[in-house]
Amino acid sequence: MSLFVIAVLPFLGALLPGLLYPAGRQTCAGVTFIVTLAALVGLLSNAPAVFAGEVVTARLEWLPALGLNGTLMLDALGFFFACLILGIGLLIIAYARYYLSREDHMGEFFTYLLLFQGAMVGIVISDNILLLLIFWELTSLSSFLLIGYWKHLPEGRQGARMALTVTGMGGLALIGGMLLLGQIVGSYDLSVILQNKELIQASPLYVPSLLLILLGCFTKSAQFPFHFWLPHAMAAPTPVSAYLHSATMVKAGIFLMARLWPVLSGTNEWFVIVTTAGLITMVLGAVIALFKHDLKALLAFSTVSHLGLITMLLGTGTAFGAMAAVFHILNHATFKAALFMSAGIVDHETKTRDIRRLGGLRHLMPITFVIASLAALSMAGIPLLNGFLSKEMMLEETTRTTLFGAPWLVPALAVIGSLFSAAYSFRLIGHTFLGPKRDDYPAPPHDPGPGLYLPPAILIVPVVIIGLMPFLAEPFVRLVTEAVIGGTAEMPTAKLKIWHGLVPALYMSIVAVVGGLLLLKAFPTALRIWDNAPRPEAKTIFEALVEAVAAVARKTTYALHNGAFTRYGAIMASTVIVAGTYAWLTGTVGPVTRAVQPVDPVSIGGWVMLTAATVGLVFTHRNRFMSLILIGIIGLIVSIGFVFFSAPDLAMTQITVEVVTIILLLLALNFMPNKTPVESTPLLRLRDGTIAVAGGLATTALAWHYLLRDHVAPSISDFHLANSYKGGGGTNVVNVTLVDFRGFDTYGEIIVLGIAALLIYALTEALLSSPVRAKLLNRKPDQPRAGDKHPMMMVILTRVLMPLAIMVGFYIFLRGHNQPGGGFIAGLIVSIAVVMQYMASGFSWASARLRYPYHGVIGAGVLIAGLTGIGSWFVGKPFLTTAFEYVRIPPFEKFELATALVFDLGVFLAVVGAVMLSLESLSRLSERANVQSSDYPMDIDPSRDDAGEKGSA
Repeated sequence: MSLFVIAVLPFLGALLPGLLYPAGRQTCAGVTFIVTLAALVGLLSNAPAVFAGEVVTARLEWLPALGLNGTLMLDALGFFFACLILGIGLLIIAYARYYLSREDHMGEFFTYLLLFQGAMVGIVISDNILLLLIFWELTSLSSFLLIGYWKHLPEGRQGARMALTVTGMGGLALIGGMLLLGQIVGSYDLSVILQNKELIQASPLYVPSLLLILLGCFTKSAQFPFHFWLPHAMAAPTPVSAYLHSATMVKAGIFLMARLWPVLSGTNEWFVIVTTAGLITMVLGAVIALFKHDLKALLAFSTVSHLGLITMLLGTGTAFGAMAAVFHILNHATFKAALFMSAGIVDHETKTRDIRRLGGLRHLMPITFVIASLAALSMAGIPLLNGFLSKEMMLEETTRTTLFGAPWLVPALAVIGSLFSAAYSFRLIGHTFLGPKRDDYPAPPHDPGPGLYLPPAILIVPVVIIGLMPFLAEPFVRLVTEAVIGGTAEMPTAKLKIWHGLVPALYMSIVAVVGGLLLLKAFPTALRIWDNAPRPEAKTIFEALVEAVAAVARKTTYALHNGAFTRYGAIMASTVIVAGTYAWLTGTVGPVTRAVQPVDPVSIGGWVMLTAATVGLVFTHRNRFMSLILIGIIGLIVSIGFVFFSAPDLAMTQITVEVVTIILLLLALNFMPNKTPVESTPLLRLRDGTIAVAGGLATTALAWHYLLRDHVAPSISDFHLANSYKGGGGTNVVNVTLVDFRGFDTYGEIIVLGIAALLIYALTEALLSSPVRAKLLNRKPDQPRAGDKHPMMMVILTRVLMPLAIMVGFYIFLRGHNQPGGGFIAGLIVSIAVVMQYMASGFSWASARLRYPYHGVIGAGVLIAGLTGIGSWFVGKPFLTTAFEYVRIPPFEKFELATALVFDLGVFLAVVGAVMLSLESLSRLSERANVQSSDYPMDIDPSRDDAGEKGSA
């Protein structure tokens, strides 16, 4: 089966449990089981190739220029982890079907589970590190949903947030580290990166990338000092704990360390950081686990300890350590998943996980007792069980490891960790199942049905078989180890067997087991010492740290984002001015190469009017109506400036935009007071004025610099001038740029324009139905209104001008590709003509003659423009590529037909629709504002006999 199918199956299958939830719990579990089984069968279909030493690959080009491709790789390491994910996943699904109560939404649970499963499978078979990062973040998100599945539990919500915070922080660090790694090698494909050990370790970016990658791995795999999140994630349902926190998610960090072992290990930085973190985590997790009274908390900290053990083995950087790590990953997944499910059975049947309330369960739950005892003894490292074998290999490796110049340090800490590991394993058995029966259990204990005990019982089979016949697992362990070391070291000659002779590891193991029994016997005394000893609480530290960071963030946010636009503008403008000034002072300003052009009286007059209007706007800006008039004057002078500088397209656009916006703003002012209230203090006004003057001077200096100097860099205009006709088929460079070279920008702009008009419409609807409607619409005008609402002269004039304006707009539209004009300008001209009809004859009269809704006009424009762009795909061209041809139709002269014309039609419709929808929205407000509009032009009903005597108001 293709690797793409294997990767996609869980994500597609995630849709089924939610959809089939009404069909019942069995159906939800059944489809989830089938999807996982199908993925596992597909994975096993690649087993012959993997066992033959081949690497199965699949590649899909996506964004090769950015190095982001859908490349998948299945070697022995990926196959091993994928088998754990899918194989244990099958048992978890069967277990969860009978563990979850009828009140639990089974469809939601299995949807989250499949999403997580797909993300984990994606991590272990990804060849592209950018794709791996996407799956990595998906595991954090999906595990957040699973840990917080019981939303009614505060500890569940808190555990989910804590897990997401810690692993998410590590994920951000991992992104940086992986990008640096790809930057060093020049490729984001793992298969390429793993072949460049010397290049990576010789790079100055090696240490930063190593630290960032290890931060991501340590947070995901709960290594010190990030170990605290995992126990709090135990608030999740037990199937989640068994799956995420023993067999899959927490091993994602372990997997990544193993995957990158060939290129990152072997240096002193790797050895010291990874080995030290692993040792501390191993010992600390084991010590804390012994004194936990909650079964799942005990198992959680034991998981932290064993993850530290594996990390420490990978940190040694030796092939034997890698082999021991691989073997313990396999063993830990089997006995720890079985233990979590056993703890879930105890909780499910007795209604408690508190060890202090248990004991004597071997008489009442014999099947659960056997399963849990075998798994716990394996965890303790008792011979003839698989945990003993990998623990012996770990102890053997520590005898060869010297850390910080002390050859005894690593073995001593390993023995201490193993001693506490044996102690908490014995405690789990002794305090939960041994001893006399009690009569105060929260619920009568009994063994569950096969649906609950069979999944952990199946996992006990490899615990026993591997423990008795380790040679059965040896070929596979060696195959996976070869994939881990990647040819950078020689495979160890050691064999997996029960008896290695009287070696130091045996004596260390005996000390750990015997010491664990003695420590359990002295447990009451040890517990009193532990309870009375002062020690930092990781959860408290984490919460205090989060609160401190949140407090700083709140203060910073409130200081910078207090809702005052003037503050935002001041910060932005000051930053730009300071940065520009620094660049000016530290850069090189070349000598003047151009002469100042002579200034004629007309230009001086325009500049004086522009300056006067601008200064007047500053001093009269609180008068809204006067401000609008001055803004209009400024806009008209700017239009004249465009004409002066030979930019007719810009001039036509500017002047039509000015007319439309002035009319719309006049309508808006109808609902606002004429005076703007004073909201800023004199000091703030002084600040704003100073920044404005500084910004103006800086802009003037920049313009002066560029206008008086020639520059080496060629202007982009040269390209457009040279290619406008032969590439776009038009001589109007501005229009060709808008509909061809920068057509994508134009397409986005008309979409934004349409969205703005729709927002105005939505705001109008909200105002018309809100409590402030009466205050807004019943506001008395500042000045008396004219008695003649629809002057006869204006009605007649707009009727006459309407067809003329349409014709002008049509002409401007057609000639836009070769002469000043185009769809945008034509749309504004036609909009002005229609706006004049509304102004002259009123909203009721104009809306009654509306044939097409303006929403549809906007949609049609965007759709036409989009389809025009998509059409280029069918001929193998990029989106919005223009095609043109010159044709001759007698008796006409030869003329051009271009797809840009159709695109321009879309622009035209979008502009007309947006302007008119905005106008209609404001007009609807006017109609509701206790102003009765006439349905007839000139306020005269021509059908009435007394029409000449009385007009309708």
